[in-house]
Amino acid sequence: MNDIIIGIDLGTTNSEVSIVENGKVIVIADGDKKMLPSFVGMDDNGQIIVGETARNQYLVYPERTIKSIKRLMGQDIHVELAGQAYTPQEISAIILKRLKAIAENHLGQVVSKAVITVPAYFSDAQRQATREAGEIAGLEVVRMINEPTAAALAYDAKQSESRKVLVYDLGGGTFDVSVVNIESGVVEVLSSHGDNQLGGDDFDQQIVEYLLQHILDTQHVDVRQHSKAMARITRAAEEAKFLLSDQPYAQIDEEYLLEHEGVAIHLSHELSRIAYEEMIEDYINVTLDAVHIALKGAKFTTMDIDEIILVGGSTRTPCIRERLLNEFGFEPHSEVDPDLCVAMGAAIQAAMIAGQEVDTVLVDVTPYTYGTSAIGSLDGAPYPFMYVPIIHKNTVLPNRKSDAFATSYDGQEAVEITIYQGEDPDALNNVKIGEFRVEGLLDVAAGNIITLTLALDLNGILQVSAQEKDTGLEKSITIKNALSQFEGSSLDTAKQRINSLLGHMDPRVIEHESSTEREQAVAAEILAARELIAKAEGLFEQVSNEDKEDMIDLIETLTSCIAANDIQGLDDPTTQLRDIIYYLES
Repeated sequence: MNDIIIGIDLGTTNSEVSIVENGKVIVIADGDKKMLPSFVGMDDNGQIIVGETARNQYLVYPERTIKSIKRLMGQDIHVELAGQAYTPQEISAIILKRLKAIAENHLGQVVSKAVITVPAYFSDAQRQATREAGEIAGLEVVRMINEPTAAALAYDAKQSESRKVLVYDLGGGTFDVSVVNIESGVVEVLSSHGDNQLGGDDFDQQIVEYLLQHILDTQHVDVRQHSKAMARITRAAEEAKFLLSDQPYAQIDEEYLLEHEGVAIHLSHELSRIAYEEMIEDYINVTLDAVHIALKGAKFTTMDIDEIILVGGSTRTPCIRERLLNEFGFEPHSEVDPDLCVAMGAAIQAAMIAGQEVDTVLVDVTPYTYGTSAIGSLDGAPYPFMYVPIIHKNTVLPNRKSDAFATSYDGQEAVEITIYQGEDPDALNNVKIGEFRVEGLLDVAAGNIITLTLALDLNGILQVSAQEKDTGLEKSITIKNALSQFEGSSLDTAKQRINSLLGHMDPRVIEHESSTEREQAVAAEILAARELIAKAEGLFEQVSNEDKEDMIDLIETLTSCIAANDIQGLDDPTTQLRDIIYYLES
């Protein structure tokens, strides 16, 4: 069997491995997940763990877990893991070895060659460090390609007409913007700019700082010196950021962060998208400054750009799309998952090097924008039918998005909600596709929040719901012909492409439970048991001696089961301890 060259996106937050099979690009799943968290840790037995298991461990043992190693590539430093010093190349090699094993499990053969992507703004030292990591992992790095080049490949570089493309790449740890010319299958980077220390991690940190200040203001406790509590707050910040990509609010709840002077410290706070986007505004401004520097480097203006490609999970932040739309006057592309397009492009480059024929990568997208109308301004004047887009054109299907609106006058008892399809800033110039009324709202001052959610599926069915935030009062409608103009041969062709892509996936990847998956399941059970023990111990000063004795006995049993890796033995004492805690908290 001929050598197979795999494509790898070695990311700050997540990494992926991909191949071209039968002319189609496949991001290889590990179990049911295509993204491997870029976490490396050491477990209780001194064994290296990678991915989701290590990410889960980070909450309990942050001192035995390493994240965001990509930010340190090319630096002459070491990181410590469970008392041992490692170079960034070695930690990255551990991630690469896991990706290599995922590919080999899928292919049923040994893999020894790879194309690995790097940010276009990576220095020579960072590129060399990446090559060394590949060599440590047992991979011959046949080529390193820039991430914007890879992303452009994933967006069909085989079209014959010339296109000037701006690739806006905002990942977990790095930011990259490139001006790219695509013509007849050739992708040429004309200019690049960026920041290797700007990314989603910084967005997370803004939320972390906000939450730490909230705890300090409300409970007068500085959490910074408590590593486990900090790890939990960091994870909560990440999850809130993900939620705020699609929802106007994120509820953050972390119980029993720590005990301070005999008092349990909890975190419960609602974060709004508006507040979050204000936190990161300065970072977004930096990226837009970089965009203009890259344009200047290519001797272009915004008018010369034909398309914008979004790369990296952090580009899901709604204000980024809005700011780019305001700058360039048209919507960025989002046909290919921004988390996966770099890995897909790496696979395409690998296939080209191996002499394979590569077909166009296409998925189902919505060709229209869907939204509603609201009181606002149009052309500088107040206007009652300003169009507010919610699901944008070229968005991958299925898709679900929400936005928040407010009542306009005191005592407003009802709201009329009209759904439109189109692009015009005047809602009345778009196509009205449905309307409904929400009645019985609270008798309160203007500003009562109504959350509007649109969910569009692959069949063109649009579910629309509106909910009064404070009461949960909800009304909804179903619009069955939302994609009526996207039908016939075009829709059938798109479905066939998707079915064909899925059909080329080896079913063993889905059905087979690998030893790593079993390890992850065990680690999750042990993590839950440890968190329960910590929660119980935090209640010791509030319980009777009798209850405390029962809790200590159960904790000892759980600790013994954890030490023996006896997952089944955890069931009964876990249930009993949870019952006691529930009773105490009721």
